[in-house]
Amino acid sequence: MPSLEDVERAARTIAGRVHRTPLLRSGTLSERLGVEARFKAELFQRTGSFKVRGALTRIASLSDDEKARGVITISAGNHAQAVAWAARAAGLDALVVTWQGADALKMAATRDYGAAVDDSAAGPAEAFVRLDELLAASGRTLVHPFDDPAVIAGQGTVGLEILEDAPEADVVLVPVGGGGLVSGVAVAVKARRPEARVVAVEPERSPALHEGLRAGTSVPVTPRSAADALSAPFAGERCISLCAELGVESVLVSEEDLADAFRWLYTRMKLACELGAAASTAALLSGKVAAEAGQTVVAVVSGGNIDPRQAAATLVGR
Repeated sequence: MPSLEDVERAARTIAGRVHRTPLLRSGTLSERLGVEARFKAELFQRTGSFKVRGALTRIASLSDDEKARGVITISAGNHAQAVAWAARAAGLDALVVTWQGADALKMAATRDYGAAVDDSAAGPAEAFVRLDELLAASGRTLVHPFDDPAVIAGQGTVGLEILEDAPEADVVLVPVGGGGLVSGVAVAVKARRPEARVVAVEPERSPALHEGLRAGTSVPVTPRSAADALSAPFAGERCISLCAELGVESVLVSEEDLADAFRWLYTRMKLACELGAAASTAALLSGKVAAEAGQTVVAVVSGGNIDPRQAAATLVGR
């Protein structure tokens, strides 16, 4: 399991290679909720999401033999782009496994970064079966999208930066797909500020971590949310264990909550994020997560790779 020392090591590994994203304050929401409301703007990160932090950390950990064999991953888009970009920077060959119907713009960007894409699988669950087949056949090194210690440590650097900019943070809300980001953030935040709450926020229609925490182990779910970045068909075992051990809270938001938060971020904060990245804000706006008066609340806005057509339809409420 990754520790605070692993997250701090990851921060040194990726220093100068990722953007130091801002922590933005909303006076409007602060006044409305009676808290200090801030937003960690990871949509401004390289490749458009936090995912590059974990990808760079994992690739930096590879041996020469592993690098020579190339890397492979599975993703609907954000992790795919991050691995493709990080692999190209390291001079490595990369193969991305995805599925039919995955975001076309994200996959186009992945190919532009130099990765090959296998999209023969019908859906997320079938894509993981395809991943296992290609791993066995190719001998490539896996860069898992969420259930890998180095990836989790890399994502945890988001938590370090939050506490550097807002050491008084009382509540940190994190959008969740497979659980890599929230578990990494929890490792960092709980080690440096044990009294702070870390809250995992998922769509009701894609509750992989929520169901995993309830069962005490990873269980399959069928992602049905429009928030494609949160479409993991299961949560990572390491992620579930870390979140359970560290007392991470779990809440679910509706599709309407997501759309409302997306519109609020776009119109009031001028943040053109993707739908899944609005999940943490949705938990605040909908009242699914409440904070005490005067507390500092940070919502991670995790990415900005949204199809313009989805953005336009969501903005006008279609």
